[in-house]
Amino acid sequence: MDVDLNRLFGRAASEGAHHRDSVRDRPVHPFPDRSSLDAAFGGELPARSTSPDQVVEELIAAAGPGLVGTVGPRFFGFVIGGASPSATAADLLTAAWDQCAYNEVLSPAAAAAERAAAAWTKELLGIPETASVGFVTGAQAANTVGLAVGRQRVLADAGWDVARDGLFGAPRMAIVASEERHATIDRAARLLGFGTSSLRPVAATAQGAIDIAHLRATLDSLGDGPVIVCLQAGNVNTGACDDLRAAATLAQERGAWVHVDGAFGLWAGASPRLARLVDGVELADSWGTDAHKWLNVPYDCGLAICADASLHAATMSYAAAYLTGSGATSDPVLGDLTPESSRRARGFTVWAALRELGRDGVADLVDRCCALARRMAARLEAGGATIHNDVVLNQVLVSVGDPGRIDATIEAIQREGTCWVGGTTWHGRRLIRVSVSNATTTEDDIDVSADAILKAARAVAVGDG
Repeated sequence: MDVDLNRLFGRAASEGAHHRDSVRDRPVHPFPDRSSLDAAFGGELPARSTSPDQVVEELIAAAGPGLVGTVGPRFFGFVIGGASPSATAADLLTAAWDQCAYNEVLSPAAAAAERAAAAWTKELLGIPETASVGFVTGAQAANTVGLAVGRQRVLADAGWDVARDGLFGAPRMAIVASEERHATIDRAARLLGFGTSSLRPVAATAQGAIDIAHLRATLDSLGDGPVIVCLQAGNVNTGACDDLRAAATLAQERGAWVHVDGAFGLWAGASPRLARLVDGVELADSWGTDAHKWLNVPYDCGLAICADASLHAATMSYAAAYLTGSGATSDPVLGDLTPESSRRARGFTVWAALRELGRDGVADLVDRCCALARRMAARLEAGGATIHNDVVLNQVLVSVGDPGRIDATIEAIQREGTCWVGGTTWHGRRLIRVSVSNATTTEDDIDVSADAILKAARAVAVGDG
């Protein structure tokens, strides 16, 4: 079958651009009928082939009613950035080039892009330049890698080779983490064979940062066994950051491995105004962060970073006779630092995003989102809402109206369509959670969204009456 690739790829790019151009003018969530979506995508698999042009048209028609405006300026759910123009274009090229970024032999270009993007990222975040960087799917994978490398180190310190002997009979480990840690830490504990019973929760401050005095007491109570301490840059509810300097110093005096979960909060280090929030970040042994959050890189892209590059590679790499150019620990690249062999060349998009923004642009992006979050909090508070956190980064916790009707208010906001916010439970209260992470969000977007949130709350209150 002859295919006009210029026409085919051009049509796909044109539709993508149309989606991006029009996303601001559509309801953020379409709320489609599931059976209609299933019918559009479903049916019997055709016996005969279909032309690529027709396939693309069918895909556009089927997907359109179910596309959420996560890339738009008024999606404030979870912590989802948009996707910058150059990073999106780079992602299109990444798909077209179809590079398997397992090792340098498979793609010298992917390796070079990752080296450059990794170096720029470390510089921005205040992480030692000698650290290794693996390009993974997201913070879950990054946290899992960090804990895996930490497991290797602390068990070796205890005289146990976990890579050779596994965990059966190994010294019992403890994972010390805040009671307000992200749930990916718990899942990493399960995946790595620690079990959630290995977790030793540490009390948190009123804003959700780890309590240093309780951390000290917890570490003192553990004896001499192997320990990993998980710290947090950016509480997923409040945005609060742990005192990394104090906590890392305590942990390392104890001989613990220090991992920082900084899915979005690590990017505070790129802002001269906010870098104080992650003071001491360089003291950690490993870090996990996302590029598809605050850096506004297309999904999926995370970074698993380790201070000891050789240990990182020794933990994650493997070799086989046919895998030329892999398994190196002295100059690890690409797949030597990640759990996946078949991996997308994620470095192209990160390189493009950083190249587009530059150092000042990244700082401005972070600062602007935080300023917009403060504006959202002020507008909502002026309209009668209660703000439950100190807005130190880009997260806002809100209650408005009857505390028992928060979920009904959230549903009303989502269905009205001006913006999309989610819910959370924090300190026993059900709250609206607003995350400002998109580079295209403006003050006008904040103002109309705040008005929509307040209007929805009033409508729910009237409906209850």
